[in-house]
Amino acid sequence: MAIKDFHRIKRLGSYLQKDKKRLLGILFLLLPLSVAGAIQPLLVGQAISVLKGEPTFLWLSDFSLKDAMRILILGLLFSVLVRLALQGFQSYSIQSVGQSLTARIRKDLFTHAMNLSLKFHDSMPVGKLLTRLTSDVDALSEVFGSGAVGVLADAVTLVVISITMVLIDAKLGLLLLSTQIPVTLLILWLQKRYRRANYRVREELSELNADFQENLQGIEVVQMFRRETANARSFNKTGMAYQNAVNSIIFYDSSISAFIEWVSLAVVALVIALGGWFVTQGSMGLGTLTSFILYSQRLFEPLRQLAERFTQIQGGLTAVERISELLDKKVEILDVANTNNCNEKNNQLGKFSLGEVTFQNVSFAYRPDEQIINNLSFRISPGEHVALVGPTGSGKTTLIRLLCRLYEPQEGKIFIDGVDIREIPLELLRRQIGVVLQDTFLFSGNIADNLRLDSSISDESLLEICRELGLTSLLKRFPNGLKTLLRERGANISSGERQLLSVARVAIRNPNILIMDEATAFMDPSTEATLQRDLDRLLEKRTALVIAHRLATIESSDRILVMKKGKLIEQGTHHQLVSQNGLYSQLAKLQEQGLAKF
Repeated sequence: MAIKDFHRIKRLGSYLQKDKKRLLGILFLLLPLSVAGAIQPLLVGQAISVLKGEPTFLWLSDFSLKDAMRILILGLLFSVLVRLALQGFQSYSIQSVGQSLTARIRKDLFTHAMNLSLKFHDSMPVGKLLTRLTSDVDALSEVFGSGAVGVLADAVTLVVISITMVLIDAKLGLLLLSTQIPVTLLILWLQKRYRRANYRVREELSELNADFQENLQGIEVVQMFRRETANARSFNKTGMAYQNAVNSIIFYDSSISAFIEWVSLAVVALVIALGGWFVTQGSMGLGTLTSFILYSQRLFEPLRQLAERFTQIQGGLTAVERISELLDKKVEILDVANTNNCNEKNNQLGKFSLGEVTFQNVSFAYRPDEQIINNLSFRISPGEHVALVGPTGSGKTTLIRLLCRLYEPQEGKIFIDGVDIREIPLELLRRQIGVVLQDTFLFSGNIADNLRLDSSISDESLLEICRELGLTSLLKRFPNGLKTLLRERGANISSGERQLLSVARVAIRNPNILIMDEATAFMDPSTEATLQRDLDRLLEKRTALVIAHRLATIESSDRILVMKKGKLIEQGTHHQLVSQNGLYSQLAKLQEQGLAKF
């Protein structure tokens, strides 16, 4: 585990390269800080020795009592001021570096998560992913910031205090140092146990966030089906599991703190007892004993801080492990560089792309035991309008996802204008394909931003496109037109209005291939009829792939592909398929009777 932790920290340590100079400055301050702290008990002890007329600093004998005390007090004041100033600067620098580290790692984690395929996101609840992007990254910043630097500072302080004590009195100094052995052994004993408990806490927190996020997203269903009480019980069960996990790390944390406190009190008592005996024997001065009592207290101060940072470090190491697990997730949808070697192929998909689509022996499964697409082959000619029909679960939506490279097929190839889509840069590929989904997602923000997304089109051009698509009446419903703010997922507009906006943002991009997945499902007949005329203009001279459940939407298509269990079982025009008395004919008859949809 230690070797793995070292490699993980070393890998993530590359994020600190930009702050290398600041880190070196922080480390440089460790020694003067430790010396300024270690000299204070020595000066207090000397003050007592001077008052008794027994200074161990012989050069103080040359001064009067008043002058010697003034020198020691000024020296003590100077050391305190220097230590406070250096600590303030060091603390600010450490926190600043930690925040810079957090920002860089969170940015890379977000970018990596966005590049991971839908296959990963299908199995990773949003709440769990959110925990890694927030609390895990925050815990990691403490390791590189106050945790790691703090441990080094405490180690340097221990070394300086230890050397000072041994130089003053070797026997008593070594005796005090030997008391740290049981504390160190206890820390090592607790390390593995605390680490396992902390990992469990992170996992339970992820479950808690995932449960909370799912209930908030499904609040309408929760209230409609009166699931408040049942879901509250389930959430409480998850919360209790998290509480029990937290209690376990509290136990380890409090145990080490209590043990260090007990040992430190015992050591002070031991110093007073042995030192008092040395003083009565005349082998040690009272000032020296006072210094040792103060040193014995300060000797365990770094250990107390180490115990506190122990929780930060172990939590941070757990965060490193969880973050590394996410960063190690393989990006399945690999993008190709837009190099000179690709230019010839890319030119085929430029402004004058034909829009030919070919599936060649494509097979795909979400899970090994769940084959969705099975050895599928077909070709869509440039400008051809093709409809996809079939029972639920036949693989229609999956086919669209494969064409857009949201998933990668396990077998077979997909071509656009004769070029394998894996050899086309993703930006270029997805610019060629416009997709209007049944479930439209809108971001928080205004309507104009949701229509533009990645394009730089002006407001005037946006208004012109909206007029062409018949959205003028829709925009007039809102007091601010294109500047109207939308709530999360467009909750303040209707489903039909969201679909109208979805069609508009696809039209803005002027794609060569248009895919429509039940795009008019939530529209009233009047709105659908108006939009259908505009869609006819949008579909003109473009390759179109339409998934629809209503006969009127697809019967005018150039060709209809009928799918069942991931296989293409029929294809032809509406009249050809009806005359074949196959699956399409059966579905068409049922729909005419109002008993079924495609």
